[in-house]
Amino acid sequence: MTAGPPVAPTSGGGLIGRLRRGEVSSAELTETYLARIERHDGPLQSLLTVAAESARARALAADRALERGRLLGPLHGLPIALKDNIDTAGLRTTVGSRFFAERVPKEDAEVARRLREAGAVLLGKTALHEFALGATTQSPHYGACRNPWDPSRIPGGSSGGSGAALAAGFCAAALGTDTGGSVRIPAALNGVTGLRPTRGRVSNRRVFPVSRTLDVVGPMARSAVDVAELLTVVAGYDPDDPVSVDRPVDDYLGDLELGIDGMRVGVPRSFYFADVDAEVAQAVQAAADALAALGAEVEEIVLDGAEEAYEATGGIISAEALAVHLDRLERHPELFGEDLRRRLPLGFQVSGADYADHRQTGRAWTRAVERAFGRADILLTPVTASVAPRADESETIETTRRLTRLTYGWSLAGVPSLALPCGVSARGLPVGVQLTAPAWHEARLLRAAAAYQRATDWHVREPSLEAGERTSRSRCADVARGGA
Repeated sequence: MTAGPPVAPTSGGGLIGRLRRGEVSSAELTETYLARIERHDGPLQSLLTVAAESARARALAADRALERGRLLGPLHGLPIALKDNIDTAGLRTTVGSRFFAERVPKEDAEVARRLREAGAVLLGKTALHEFALGATTQSPHYGACRNPWDPSRIPGGSSGGSGAALAAGFCAAALGTDTGGSVRIPAALNGVTGLRPTRGRVSNRRVFPVSRTLDVVGPMARSAVDVAELLTVVAGYDPDDPVSVDRPVDDYLGDLELGIDGMRVGVPRSFYFADVDAEVAQAVQAAADALAALGAEVEEIVLDGAEEAYEATGGIISAEALAVHLDRLERHPELFGEDLRRRLPLGFQVSGADYADHRQTGRAWTRAVERAFGRADILLTPVTASVAPRADESETIETTRRLTRLTYGWSLAGVPSLALPCGVSARGLPVGVQLTAPAWHEARLLRAAAAYQRATDWHVREPSLEAGERTSRSRCADVARGGA
């Protein structure tokens, strides 16, 4: 499976507008996605549960409402998928585990409720690493999710199914969760766009935890415009979520056309470009050059403490994940996959004193990042040091350590970070660039990303799923354009 030529994306701000105006039928678009899932998801295993009948009913209701002159909401009729650790009323939510294999929640997570109220059509639940605790999404319980650009490779994780489903054209948008990189890594490895918002910006209520200090829910889509559309819906205060922050929501869509003339882009080299594959570094540098050509002021900056922040983040996640699962680990260790039976006990190695030190490292690192933003409006780094690794070479613990090296620090600092495609490797695998802004400045990231994506076409490139894929892909593009 090799990359095909650039094609019109099956999702996009334009598609959302066309659905609202009735130029695209939600029912037809939903059928297109369901047909693609049935035809192509077998070897990819990006979805754990497909809600075909309820999706069809919801899409038909959206079309009928529009015929009567009524919009269901800003995401009227948009087919989406949710990571399977986000509760969905009446639809199985497994968290990728045997413990919850048949669990059907009675209530939606707050983010799922907001998406439904905005008119979205839920196509299904996407694959994830077991309990969202790993970056490979190779499940011993539900099968190995693979990368649609090359099924011998992993999609990243833990939101690997969301990234793979978007890249393969199985949905228009998706939600993932990000503790130490679980939205950004799959976005980079699958060639899509994914945002980790500021912690407290999006509700975590009824989303299964990994680390209560670091977890966030993040929107994923092909483009920054799509991500802005989703964030506009899911962002905002939830008084029943103890980590939610009561702060006004910015106009994420209103600033997208402003451009980036004069925006200061800082590039911290010492840690974030060390031990990075040459083709990744070249693609990320080309992205920096493209931003400069658009009017940004790009310069290298010094940002000390990144290595210590990376280690501290790992320690916090280990300790807090063990706290979440300690009772299950003691009572039924056999129900965990082999990698989690090895990984969870690592939390026992983090003493109370160690944990206190890690939290203090986090405070010092956060202050260092704040100082960096005194010299730059956004920071630019790679997302991962390599393209998607081969599945047969991806031992979970070590692969997770390697893939999270450049994402952990921004989680610890509590700042928003956006991954977007910026190139392809010699083997045709996507490369991602990571843009990071001060806390609560998601709009700045989306504005910069939108400017970059108006000037480049990396975000509209798709994998070719098989030799005969051209017809199906063209059909989906026709639907998106409103063609016959």
